[in-house]
Amino acid sequence: MRIAVLADIHGNVLALDAVLDDLKQRGGADITVNLGDCISGPLWPRETMERLQALGLPTVRGNHDRRVARDPADESMWPSDRYAQERLTSAQRQALLDLPLTLEIAPGVIAFHARPDHDEKYLADAIVDGQLVRAPLAAIRRRLKPLDPACHVVLCGHSHRNELIHIPDGPVIFNPGSIGCPAYDDDTPPAHVSEQGSPHARYGIVEFRDGHPSRFEAIAVDYDHEAAARQAEQVGRPEWAHALRTGFMQD
Repeated sequence: MRIAVLADIHGNVLALDAVLDDLKQRGGADITVNLGDCISGPLWPRETMERLQALGLPTVRGNHDRRVARDPADESMWPSDRYAQERLTSAQRQALLDLPLTLEIAPGVIAFHARPDHDEKYLADAIVDGQLVRAPLAAIRRRLKPLDPACHVVLCGHSHRNELIHIPDGPVIFNPGSIGCPAYDDDTPPAHVSEQGSPHARYGIVEFRDGHPSRFEAIAVDYDHEAAARQAEQVGRPEWAHALRTGFMQD
């Protein structure tokens, strides 16, 4: 069995299409799962949502999916969420809100956006000097406690950082990185940034043999990131444009 793992598209339909084309060239997958944060961003939220609805992928709800669907469009709303909210239909926003927090993709394979019990808290990361770094093993174990002990593979996103972590006597955690947003800053205390370091669209493939993971592949795909950057500039988001071009928030 092969599971393709998509995460953190953030309205970047150009990057999504590049990933889907790459996956097809690699022979496709038995299951393709979407780990949420589908459309928030100053790019193509409506087009991305329509593409995803046509695909009908098993999908979990990300924190920005929830915010776009439910939060009031006032001065406290993040600009990327507001941009997306204004361009979706009420039915599309409801579809985002209705997404589950977790999904069992296959026996013992659990998918969620951030943590099994929260869509906005980091699972495998800590914040040190304004950067995301690997969290201590004890902290990761504690954050995994809500999971069924039978879980042996965790698929998650949210941090936009590719991760493969084998918890001793526990599951393997796989984060494929972000398809559509290679860097971001978050001013929620403590303020921090996440930077993939290149503009590539990232996704993953997990291969199973006899019900257990035998291969994890983290894939970075080139696409027309300059077109995405120009779109961000046109709607007044130069910081997004810089991130899309470089994978960093600052030079």
